[in-house]
Amino acid sequence: MWSCLPTLRKRGTRDPLFLTGVTFPPEYAICEETRVKLTVYDVKDKSQETRSFLGCTTFSVGDLLKSKDQQLTLSLRTSDGTNTVGTVVVSHLKMGEIEDGEVDQIAADAQGQKYTLVCEAASHGTANDKDNNPLMNAVFKNPVCKVYRFQTVDSKWMFVREQMAECTLSFNIPKQLITLYIQEDMRRIQELKDLGDLSSHWDNLRKEVINHYGQMISSYQETLTELNKLTGSSFKPSCSKAEKYLEFIPINLHTQRMRVSCPRKTDAAYDVITVGAPAAHFQGFKNGGLQRLLSRFEAEKKNFSTAYQCIYYSPENTAKAKEVLTNIGLLQPLISSLADQLLQASQQHSSELLKEALKTLSDKTEQFVHALKDELVKNALLALYTARPSYVNKRHSTVCNNVDGNESPSKENCPHPLKRQDSIPHHSEYDEEEWDRVWVNVAKSLNCIIAMVDRLEEHENNNQETATDPKLADVITSHTSWDWQEQLYPLVVTLKDCVTEVVDRAKKSMTFVLLQEAACSIHQGLVLKQRRDVVFSQALAALACGFVMRLYAGLEDKGFLQQLHLVGLIAQFESLLSTYSEEIGMLEDMEVGISDLQRVTFKITEAKSEDPNDLQPIVSGRRDYYTVEVPLPREVFDVLPNEIKEGKPLQVYPVLFNVGINQQQTLAERFGDISLQERINQKNFEILDGYYKSLSEKVPLQYLPCFQTQSDLKELLETLQQNILTKKRKNVEILWLAGTICRRLNGVRFTSCKSAKDRTSMSVTLEQCALLRDEHELNKDYFIRALDCMRREGCRIENVQKNIKCRKYAFNMLQLMAFPKCYRPPEGTYGKVDS
Repeated sequence: MWSCLPTLRKRGTRDPLFLTGVTFPPEYAICEETRVKLTVYDVKDKSQETRSFLGCTTFSVGDLLKSKDQQLTLSLRTSDGTNTVGTVVVSHLKMGEIEDGEVDQIAADAQGQKYTLVCEAASHGTANDKDNNPLMNAVFKNPVCKVYRFQTVDSKWMFVREQMAECTLSFNIPKQLITLYIQEDMRRIQELKDLGDLSSHWDNLRKEVINHYGQMISSYQETLTELNKLTGSSFKPSCSKAEKYLEFIPINLHTQRMRVSCPRKTDAAYDVITVGAPAAHFQGFKNGGLQRLLSRFEAEKKNFSTAYQCIYYSPENTAKAKEVLTNIGLLQPLISSLADQLLQASQQHSSELLKEALKTLSDKTEQFVHALKDELVKNALLALYTARPSYVNKRHSTVCNNVDGNESPSKENCPHPLKRQDSIPHHSEYDEEEWDRVWVNVAKSLNCIIAMVDRLEEHENNNQETATDPKLADVITSHTSWDWQEQLYPLVVTLKDCVTEVVDRAKKSMTFVLLQEAACSIHQGLVLKQRRDVVFSQALAALACGFVMRLYAGLEDKGFLQQLHLVGLIAQFESLLSTYSEEIGMLEDMEVGISDLQRVTFKITEAKSEDPNDLQPIVSGRRDYYTVEVPLPREVFDVLPNEIKEGKPLQVYPVLFNVGINQQQTLAERFGDISLQERINQKNFEILDGYYKSLSEKVPLQYLPCFQTQSDLKELLETLQQNILTKKRKNVEILWLAGTICRRLNGVRFTSCKSAKDRTSMSVTLEQCALLRDEHELNKDYFIRALDCMRREGCRIENVQKNIKCRKYAFNMLQLMAFPKCYRPPEGTYGKVDS
C-alpha cells in the first residue's frame, strides 16, 4: 500500500484550478498490483493546522492504467467505510502528451469543495525523459516532482511540472578542492624548504610560516576525513550551516526545473539553481566578511611588514608571483614534452614533422621567456640573495619596507629606467651577470636547435639531388636519420637544462615573495586564506552544478554550443541578503566568492565509460586558477563542435545582483548604509554589459533563445542600469531584469538568501509564475492562485521540509509586513521555526 499524504488543502473556493503530482520514486517497486491510498482533510485553521478527516479511498495502479482514458472516479468514504462523503477524480497523465483539443477540467465535489489530483508514474532513465535520463541521474539525485494544471487566457490548459533535485557536486567538488588545497600547501612547504640557507631572521620566519601551513593542512585533512565518512544525502541542510566539518559544503544546494506543456506550443523548460549564500558561517561575521577583511588586511600589512622586518609586496605583486608559479608549472613540462617530440620527428626523418615540432617548441619557449622574464622576478632574486647568510651589504645596514618606491638603478646598469623596489639593494654583478646569463643561455640553446634543423634540412635537400640510385638513396636516408637525432640530442638536452635553471631561480624568487607576504601577518593572513577557501568551495560547487545542468540542457542546441566556446557562459547570481547586521558579512563573503569564480574555466572531455562515477566533473589546478573537466559519454561527446572536443577552455562570467527584501533591509535603508549593495550591482552590471557587447561581436544574436515578450536586450540592459542608478527602496525590479537578461543570454541562474529556503522559495515561485504569465499566457486572474499553489504545495515547501522537518516558511507576520507583497507566502504556510 502506498499512502498519499494530505497535500491538498483548500478553503474558500470551489475551483482550485491546480493539479498536484504524485511521483513514485525509483526505490519503490511500483507495479499494477500496487495500491494507493488517498486521504482528504477539511482544514479548519491553517495557522494552527487544525483539520478534520473527511474521507479516504484506495485504488490500484493497474485499475488506473486499464480504465477508460486512464481516469478513475472514486468515492470518498468515512474511516469506517459506511458513508460516502464525496468523490475524487484520479487521472494518469504524462508530460508532452497533451492533444491539441481542449482538456476538460478534472474536478469533483466533496462537501462543497473541489479537488483535483494527478498521479504521474515516474519513468526514470527512459530516453524520452530529458529530466531523468542516465546522464542526468549520474549527477542529480533524489528528485521531487510536482505537477499542476493552469488555465490560459484562451481557456485552454497548460500542464506544469516542477522537479527539484539534489546534486552530487555538493560534496564531490568541495572534497576535490580540499585535496587540492592540501597538495598546494604541501608543495608550498617544500618550496620554502628548497630556498636553501637563509639568515637567522628569515629562517625563523620561514619556520613559523611552515608551522602555520602545517596546521592548515592538518585541519583540512581532518575535515576531509570526516566528509569521506558521510554517505546518503547529497545536500547540506540549512540547520547545519555552522557545523565545522561541513563549512566547505554549499548550503541547501538544489536544482529546480519547471517544464511547461501547452496545446499547440513547443514544450519549454526553465532552470534555476538554489543555494545558500556562499559564506563562512562557522567562522562568523563579527568582524565582517571577506571584502571588508581583505581591505583592512591590505591596509595594515605595511605595518606588519615593519614589525616583522619584511618587504611589503602589493596585492598586484603577490598575484603576479602566483601567476609566475602557475606558468612555471604549466610551461616547463610542456617545453620538455615538445623537445621530446622534436627528437621523435628527427628519428622519423620527417622534414615536415620536424618543422612543425620546432615551430611549436619555439612558440612555447618564447611564451616561457615572456612569462618569467619579469622585473619582479629579477628584484625578488636580489632580495633572496641579500637574505643569504653569506651576503654582506656594505651600502645598506637595514632593509626598507616600501616595494613601490621610486629609486632606480644607475643608468650604466639599466639603459631603460625601470621602477625598482627600493627595499632591494643593487648588486650589479649578480643582477646583470647571473640572472641575464640564464636567459641568454635559453635563447642561445634554442637558436642552436633552429640552426641545426636548417642545416639538416639543407643536407637532406642536397642528398635528394645527388641520390639517383634507389638503393643508394636508402643507404643515405638510413645514415642521415641516425645523424639527425645524434646531432639534435645534445642541443635538446642543453635547452632543457637551461630552462630548468631558469625555473629553479624563478621558482625560488617567487616563493621568497610569497614567504614575505605570509610572514608579514602570519596568523591573520592564513585565517583569511582559509575563509576564502571555504567561501570559494561553496561557490564553485554551485557553479559546477549550474554549468553541468545548463550544458546537459543545451547539448542539442548548436547556437548555444557555439556561444559557449566563442564567448563563454554568463552565470547570474541573485541574492536577497540584507545589508544589515550579520547578513552584511555574508554578502561581503559572497561578493568575493563569486568574483573568485572568474579564475575558473571548464573543459569538456570524453568519459571513460557511462558509469556514474566516470561522469562526475573533475577539478584540477591551484588557488589562482582552476579547471573543471566535465566528462560526457562518447556518443554525446562525438557530436560536439571540434573546438570543444579539442579541449578549448570554456570561460564563465559570474555576476552578482543583490536586493534585500526583509525587515532588516528596511532598517538598513532608513538608518544604515546600503552602499555595499549599490556598489555590487553597479560593478556587476558593467561585467554583464561587457559580456553582451562581446557576444554581439562574436555570435549572431538570432542564436539566442526566443521569448514571447520581444523586448530588445539592449533596451533591457539600459532599463537595468537606470534601476540600479535610481535610489528606490527594495527595488526588486533589478533582480527581475537581471534574471530576464540572463535567460535571454543563454545563461545559468542562481538564487540565494541565507539558507536558500524561505526568501529563495518566494523568489523562485514568483519567477516561475511570471514566466507562465509572460511566456505561456497564464490567465492573469489566476496568477495569485498559481503563486499561492506553488508556495503551498510545490517543490519549495518540500525543500523546507527536507531542511527543518517542518512544512513552514520561517517568517512571522511582522517580518512579512516589510516584504514586497509578491514575496509574501499564503496564510498558513509560515510560522516561527528553527531554520
